Amino acid sequence: MRNWTAEDMPDQSGRTVVITGANSGLGLHSAYALAAKGAHLLLACRSPERGARAVAQVRTTAPRAKVELVRLDLGDLASVRVAAADIRERAGDRVHVLMNNAGVFCPPLGRTADGFETQMGVNHLGHAALTWLLMPALRQSPDARVITLSSLAHRRTTLRLDDLNYERRRYNAFAGYGEAKLANLMFAQELDRRLSAADLDVRSLAAHPGLTDTELGANGGRARKNKVLELGVNLFNKVATMRPERGVLSQLYAATAPEVRGGQYYGPAGAGEVWGGPGLAACSPESQDLAVAARLYELSGELTGIAPDPA
Repeated sequence: MRNWTAEDMPDQSGRTVVITGANSGLGLHSAYALAAKGAHLLLACRSPERGARAVAQVRTTAPRAKVELVRLDLGDLASVRVAAADIRERAGDRVHVLMNNAGVFCPPLGRTADGFETQMGVNHLGHAALTWLLMPALRQSPDARVITLSSLAHRRTTLRLDDLNYERRRYNAFAGYGEAKLANLMFAQELDRRLSAADLDVRSLAAHPGLTDTELGANGGRARKNKVLELGVNLFNKVATMRPERGVLSQLYAATAPEVRGGQYYGPAGAGEVWGGPGLAACSPESQDLAVAARLYELSGELTGIAPDPA
């Protein structure tokens, strides 16, 4: 599969795909590829202006594609609820792929509208809430999949379930990003275990892009406030990373390849999982703690106030 490209994707006609954070980077390039294969796309974006530009860009590359914009702020559960209802209505209550792609990287300590630490709130809790709220539409769709983006950074940390939102310990932006990405991977695999136990025709997988040139690093709070750091991040991205159209292949493979199985984790197949075509990725030992994963899943439901589906 390491030589797999977007051209190898099966036809996506008749399938509805929701992509969070689709206005740039991996989300936008996922939209380009899926539109070219005939998918009905719902681009879930926080900024209406940037989202509208993304819709126009996708339509330019695939004029016949059905592409719609959905307003979604993952840092506000009220917005997540409204967006989920909007998606279900537009999609006729059938969603075939939910790509939990959006993310924030290393901002200063901040809080979402609901009081969660920003990275955990946006990258994990907002996506968990959206996934559960869209599960009725996923359940009704053949070969439905939830793809949640993790990161190589998940390997460098452990989850502190007793202080998930940095309310009692000193905040570290890089550690917080790693924890959120570890939560993404553990959520994806725990969700699949529960889907399988409920005998539902929905698969949950995770993916990561290795080192890919996206806006994520440059948009980090530290980079924006430090011009030297911003220049350094941008230079590194240009010389040491994959282009987004290559970095996106792992999530596209997980979302469309017929042979994938629920619970799998995909990333670049090259040395260190930094570059290359899609292949099975390595999970940290911490991510495979089933008791912690189950507790994270339940705690996420408690924090968001949304009953996990499947329970």
